[in-house]
Amino acid sequence: MRIATVIGNRPQFVKAAAVSHRLRERAEEVLVHTGQHYDDALSRVFFDELELPRPEHRLELGGGSNTSQTARMLSALEPLLAAERADAVLVYGDTNSTLAGALAGAQAGIPVAHVEAGMRSYDRTMPEELNRVLADHASSLLLCSSQAAAETLRAERVAGEVAVVGDVMVDVFELLAPRADQATLARLGVEPGGYLLATAHRAGNVDDPKRLAALVELLHALPGPVVLPLHPRTRARVREAALSLDGVIVAPPLGYLEFAALLLGARRVLTDSGGVQKEAYLAGVPCITLRATTEWRETVQAGWNTLVDLDAPAALAALTREPPPDRPPLYGDGRAGERVVDALLRMVA
Repeated sequence: MRIATVIGNRPQFVKAAAVSHRLRERAEEVLVHTGQHYDDALSRVFFDELELPRPEHRLELGGGSNTSQTARMLSALEPLLAAERADAVLVYGDTNSTLAGALAGAQAGIPVAHVEAGMRSYDRTMPEELNRVLADHASSLLLCSSQAAAETLRAERVAGEVAVVGDVMVDVFELLAPRADQATLARLGVEPGGYLLATAHRAGNVDDPKRLAALVELLHALPGPVVLPLHPRTRARVREAALSLDGVIVAPPLGYLEFAALLLGARRVLTDSGGVQKEAYLAGVPCITLRATTEWRETVQAGWNTLVDLDAPAALAALTREPPPDRPPLYGDGRAGERVVDALLRMVA
């Protein structure tokens, strides 16, 4: 039994780390890295830290528009899946790699399993929303992080089987958070509870010059210190726009253990990343989301996540809000990886 797993960026490396080793104990896995994140700081370090198996295929297909990148991935995956004689294709999340893997598998008549299925922000201007919706409707097995996601899929009347397995990121966080690199804080000159952590990389925030300027203005309005691990995409856009990040503690892209240390020590997190919203919830750190919508709606409903878009006064107000006393286990018990493998192998048995 051969499973082709298609991944391409940081959140997918994290999610695959909860599944690949378990899958390889019971089946043959062919790991395909599309190269969507082609910067070593966003790729190789995660394979090292997470002990993710080295990919059997690395396609080096990063760069370009969403459309051209997805098209290149489809062209590369079609012959690869045929040559590998894959019995199933496994995809994660909502990236171009996710969509390309799901479409290539479905068009080849190979069953597709989608981990993190059913998430919806209902903002179709975001490429991630289109990717996740299309991947869900191309998949034979939809593996959900929560019951709410499963209900969304049933309401959409998807053709595939829907199963709630929990969130594989919980598995990884519970395993690796105790190993967080605490020296990271000292290197950046901050102390636990004494700083804000910010991340920004979404195209809607950094590719539009007006929104990028608003983002930088918001960062400057925050009561410091503010630590900003700077994504290569964001760094390039800030440089092109001749904007200043003076006063912000700018860090290079960080590995999982370094970022986990910063997250666990932060007073609040401000982000436009879906994955970081969820990681903040798992860490028990209140999150302020620099978007008007989120696919992780349960975190908002639980009171641990506030949507402010790029409204600086709203962000400042959110910083003063105390989190609720309770933080329910929204995304499972840390055994999602086992359930993913069980469901996947049942599908192809």
